[in-house]
Amino acid sequence: MTRGIVCVVGATGQIGRAAVTALAADGWEVAAASRGGGRDENWPDGVRAVALDRDEEGALAALVGDGCDVLVDVVAFDTGHARQLGALAGRIGSAVVVSSGAVYRDERGRSFDTQDEPDGFPRYPVPIPESQATVEPGGATYGTRKVALERELLALGERLPTTLLRAGAIHGRHCRSPRELYFVRRALEGRPVRVLAYGGRSRFHPVHVSNLAELIRLAAARPGARVLNAGDPDVPTVAEISAGVDAVLGVKSETVLVEGAPPPGGVGLTPWSGVHPVVYDMAAAERELGYRPVTTYADALPATVEWMAGALAGRDWREVFPNLVKYEEAWFPYAAEDAWLAERGRA
Repeated sequence: MTRGIVCVVGATGQIGRAAVTALAADGWEVAAASRGGGRDENWPDGVRAVALDRDEEGALAALVGDGCDVLVDVVAFDTGHARQLGALAGRIGSAVVVSSGAVYRDERGRSFDTQDEPDGFPRYPVPIPESQATVEPGGATYGTRKVALERELLALGERLPTTLLRAGAIHGRHCRSPRELYFVRRALEGRPVRVLAYGGRSRFHPVHVSNLAELIRLAAARPGARVLNAGDPDVPTVAEISAGVDAVLGVKSETVLVEGAPPPGGVGLTPWSGVHPVVYDMAAAERELGYRPVTTYADALPATVEWMAGALAGRDWREVFPNLVKYEEAWFPYAAEDAWLAERGRA
C-alpha cells in the first residue's frame, strides 16, 4: 500500500531529483514532472516521469489529473505560480513549496536586496526565526517575488494547506550554480592564495539538497499551512569552507584575511561573504515535523567537490556551469587579486 499520490514539479533539477528519491523511498506513488520529462538514474522503476511545461495552458491540471494527495513545487517563483496551484486547490490535498531565506529583512529594512548599498548588509538575529519580518511582496527582486508567492499561498488557508520551506544556500550534486566553484576553480588552477574579506568569519547558512529533500518528505506526510526554515545543522565560516575544499582536492594554499570590507575590485568577496552572520533557526522544523538532518555541510562537501572536479575535467567551467558566467568578474577578479597581492609582496 502506498502513502498516496504525489506530483513533483521541477523533478529533474537539483532539489527535485533528491525529493523524488526521498518520497519514493517513503512509499509515495510519484509523478516526476519536468520540461524534458527525463529520469534520474537513482529513481526506482515505479516513478512516473512526465514532460511538463507549466506555462502551457492546462498543463499543470493535466498533471494533477483527477487529483493528487500532495503537490511538491520546487521551482515556484511568483504569484503566477501560486495562482496556478490555487486554481487546483480542490484537486490537491496539500502542497509543499520551496521558498527562500532571501525573504527576510532586518529591523532597519535591510535584506539581501540591499547588500550593494552603503551599510546595506542586513543584521539579523542569530538564529533567524520564521517570525522575522520579510521584505514587501512585489515583482522587482528574487526576495520580493518569493514573498509574493508565499502570501498568495498562505491566503488559501485550509483550501490548500501549504508548507513553505525557506531554504538557505543550497549545495550538493547537480547544482547549476554551486557557490563552491569560487574555491574549486582556484584550487584546480593552482592559485596559491585565498584572500577572504571580513576576516574569513562570514557565515551564510547552507542546506544540503538531501536535508531539503528530507524536509519535503516530512512535510508531505504532515500537511499544514506554515512557513519553516530549511538549513543544515552546521553553519561553517567561509574560511572553513575554503580549507574544506582544499582538503578534498589535496591542495595547500595560503589564506590572507582582510579585516573589514573587500579591497577595491572585489578582492576577497566570496558568495558567502557578509558583515554579519546569516543563520536560520531550525527549531520549528524539528518541533513540527520531527526533522533531523540527513547530513552536515562538512560531511557532504567531499562528494560535492568531487562531483564538480569530475564535471570540470578537461572542460571550460563556463560550459559546465553557464548560469555562473554572469558572476565571472565578481567571483574571479584574478587581475585585481594578483595586483593586490603583489603590492604586499605575496605574488
